[in-house]
Amino acid sequence: MGQDLNYILRAKKFRAKKSLGQNFLTDEDVIDFISNQAKEDDEILEIGAGLGFVTERLVNKAKKVIALEIDKDAIKILKNNLSNYNNFTLVEKDILKTDIDELNFEKDKIKIIANIPYYITSPILVHLLGEIDEIYHKNRNRIEEIILMVQYEVAKRICADENSQNKEYGQLSILSQMYCDVEIIKKVSKTSFMPSPKVDSAIVRFKINEKPKVEITRLLKRTVKAIFCARRKNIKNSLLNAGFLGVEEALLKAGTDKNERGEKLSIEKIKDISQALSEFN
Repeated sequence: MGQDLNYILRAKKFRAKKSLGQNFLTDEDVIDFISNQAKEDDEILEIGAGLGFVTERLVNKAKKVIALEIDKDAIKILKNNLSNYNNFTLVEKDILKTDIDELNFEKDKIKIIANIPYYITSPILVHLLGEIDEIYHKNRNRIEEIILMVQYEVAKRICADENSQNKEYGQLSILSQMYCDVEIIKKVSKTSFMPSPKVDSAIVRFKINEKPKVEITRLLKRTVKAIFCARRKNIKNSLLNAGFLGVEEALLKAGTDKNERGEKLSIEKIKDISQALSEFN
């Protein structure tokens, strides 16, 4: 197994577009791993079907597959290779301009499988999961699970917490974990793609929860942004620079050392601080 000659030859025939961040997965082991995340009764939204290497496996495993793709040249190939599958629908649309409710899914909860352009990872996550303080979000409300290929360093940031090293923990961690249980389920070598990117990748699983990890407070999003936009400052100065009032009193009430740095504060502790700050702001 490993790099598959058929996939390599098919990828070489196609002119990958740097503007779309195209790196086609050609490693059969990884393609199998991703497609095996699909179950017989799943309805799947695939974001960025590309040349259809994963799609061709998914349609033989899942109840229904709707794929999004915006590259006109790739769309021609997908239409030609997958036209005989009654459980497959190709939608020529950008995920950032698509609401899941607009798609023809029958089930209340769907699964998403995505090998996305890495430069829009954060915007796509916000589009799918909503903002940190967005209790109800129509896309997230329709999702059961997301299987997402991202850069390995980004995967570590998604899964980081206050105990992580190298300052991986930040706004992306909290956005990802506010409504999800996240884990890296496979590291993927850069040699698994054609053309090969400069960095390794990883597959991250997001299991969507019905409720947020902590109670959403009025100032939570603003507090998170203030804490992580000034990493070199202690928590007191970060909040003061962001224009908060009553900072020392709020930190005392939340039981937080004013000299602590933001990357050492758990989601629960940040919630306590934002709640305390609401009395003064």
